[in-house]
Amino acid sequence: MSNTGESQDIDHATSAISPPDNKTRRYDRQLRLWAASGQSALESARILVLSASATSTAVLKNLVLPGIGSFTLLDPADATSADAGNNFFLNGQASVGRPRAVEAVPLLRELNDSVGGEAVVRNVEDVLSEEEGREWVRGFSLVVAHNLRKDTLERLAKMLWEDVSAPPLIVVRSAGFLAEFFIQFHEQCVSEPHTDETPPSLRITRPFPALREWAVGVDYDALDPTDHGHVPFAVILVRAVEDWKAEHGALPSTYAEKQAFKAVLRALKKKPDEENFDEAEAQAWRVWAGDAAPADVRKLFELSPLDPSTASSTQFTSTVPTDSEQQVEITPTTPNAPFHALLRTLARFADAHEGLLPLSGALPDMRTDTASYVRLQELFKDQARAEKEEFAALLREQHPDVASLVSADALDTFVKNAHHVRVLRGRRWGAWEETARGAGLATALQNQPREAATHLVLSAVATLLNDNPDGSTVTLDALKAEVHKLIGENAEVPQELEDAIGEVARAPTADLPNTAAFLGGLIAQEAIKMITKQYVPVNGYCVVDLVDSWTCVIGKDT
Repeated sequence: MSNTGESQDIDHATSAISPPDNKTRRYDRQLRLWAASGQSALESARILVLSASATSTAVLKNLVLPGIGSFTLLDPADATSADAGNNFFLNGQASVGRPRAVEAVPLLRELNDSVGGEAVVRNVEDVLSEEEGREWVRGFSLVVAHNLRKDTLERLAKMLWEDVSAPPLIVVRSAGFLAEFFIQFHEQCVSEPHTDETPPSLRITRPFPALREWAVGVDYDALDPTDHGHVPFAVILVRAVEDWKAEHGALPSTYAEKQAFKAVLRALKKKPDEENFDEAEAQAWRVWAGDAAPADVRKLFELSPLDPSTASSTQFTSTVPTDSEQQVEITPTTPNAPFHALLRTLARFADAHEGLLPLSGALPDMRTDTASYVRLQELFKDQARAEKEEFAALLREQHPDVASLVSADALDTFVKNAHHVRVLRGRRWGAWEETARGAGLATALQNQPREAATHLVLSAVATLLNDNPDGSTVTLDALKAEVHKLIGENAEVPQELEDAIGEVARAPTADLPNTAAFLGGLIAQEAIKMITKQYVPVNGYCVVDLVDSWTCVIGKDT
């Protein structure tokens, strides 16, 4: 028998079944992706979108449908005939001559009556010129800017970057079939990255007492064929490890020893079709992988929280602590204080348990009978519960002022995902071009010609449109001259760059419906990652080419 499900949960399985409410029925599929905690974060989010372009409204469509709390569309422009032809959230020619934002908001809100929305008919420059306006912008959960004037965008990005508590900024640039976006953020602490790169420990090599007692007590010779074929692979491996250590003194490490260990597992089979022993052999990698904390998580143990006084730096802040980094006190005002307190507590827990992280309590699918699986799950859940209580006590002892800010759900989520937690550090929009200008960008063009070419041309057209928004000065020669200012006058121009220049020069201000729709899905997906603090967002410039149908990320932190 196979008990399916990557993460079986007895509490949920045995709880009373009640009919779902309207909200659960409406959001059923997305709740399976980011659960109630992610949905709650979405419903609390306030999104500011600068420009009511076709691309901007496509982004909003994909945020309104899953149920963000509210959005504000800021745009001073009146709709043109071109807007009426490419923007599905305008009333056709009836909207021409009327404010784009005012026209778009009602149609966006029709998608989800639980989402609030408002239009603000003002210039971004005017808003940023007022202290009250800057505070208003900083009060949103996320800011999205599409094809904003370059000088205005630089001012906005700088303002948000200088405040560690400011919201993330998603910068979107598009011209015809070419586009890119970049996420500016200081720090993203992810408790639920939803990754299987590092499966949670099953304590195969260092079993807790109840698991070891079961494994050591198994008498294979006394089991009838049915029961023998239902011993869970985790129990088989624990017993095999105990027997191996008793004979050899250490875990198998060389290739020959690993093969010999697998041979021991095969020899335990009474019948050729005992899939539980085949599964134990397939899972034998867990023995030499060990049960200690993953290296990526250990690197975070000494990571210092962000220092607000250095927020104006344009450089990446490494997630790996350097020798010069010192442990700093975590207070309720520390950026992302609850997460960093949990992270410090995790380090202390690992120190106290010889490198082990708290048990998640989740079990993978395995070949066994229901009774054995339930018994194993109960053992794991009891141990996980005890270790979570120990973890919570350490948190209260080590960070009494911050512990009260950590909800029970947040603590539970962190502990269950302790093997996967991530801390991402970002950089200011435009910092890559500043640091890599000249030789660095020329090298990027050589290494990733089509990807870097698209990025460079979009940067060049933004510079040209800054002074001439109608695109009248965007020519092949003008674009090539601007690109050479970035990569150097004598840098080689590959064919990919020539192609990108030709494509953008053909329609430098075109906001095409198909490009807008594609970008709307991509950007909304990244926005949801930032809002829910689940999954891992794009790091660098995500470049899109719908001529040849590809996407790629460049300028990322390596």
